[in-house]
Amino acid sequence: MIHLRDMQTGEFADFLAYFIPDYAAEISANYDEDMANARARAQREIKADLPSGVDTPGQTLLCMVRDGDDSDAPVGYLWCKPEESGKTVFISEFYVLPCHRGQGYAKSALIALEAMFAKTGHREARLRVAADNDKAQRLYLAAGYRATGINMRKSFGG
Repeated sequence: MIHLRDMQTGEFADFLAYFIPDYAAEISANYDEDMANARARAQREIKADLPSGVDTPGQTLLCMVRDGDDSDAPVGYLWCKPEESGKTVFISEFYVLPCHRGQGYAKSALIALEAMFAKTGHREARLRVAADNDKAQRLYLAAGYRATGINMRKSFGG
């Protein structure tokens, strides 16, 4: 249903076009930052994490593509960091474009990710999901992931 392929350099801008505002909204909602500061923080963090874009060593940027789609157009993106000497793949970002949601692509992409990294000796995927993202939590639980903890924070002072 879905296969994963390497993100091409020209697709990185499309990835950033949704990622920066989406991540900024999460920062703003969870860390009490106004949107301008949250957007600046998101831009700084992505520049630090992916300084060479799709060619950043140690990072894997993938596109989700429908099987049999000759256009090879992404229906979503997956950014992960596989440990070089370990067995864990950390999923940094997992996103299905809004017009392609509800069609089973997310679950299919997670299965494809497992198969891809099982071939390289990895045996586990980890991720962080926002506490208010119920839909993502349900997806991951249905795909066999389990909660291992919870992040917490409290603001105080001015």
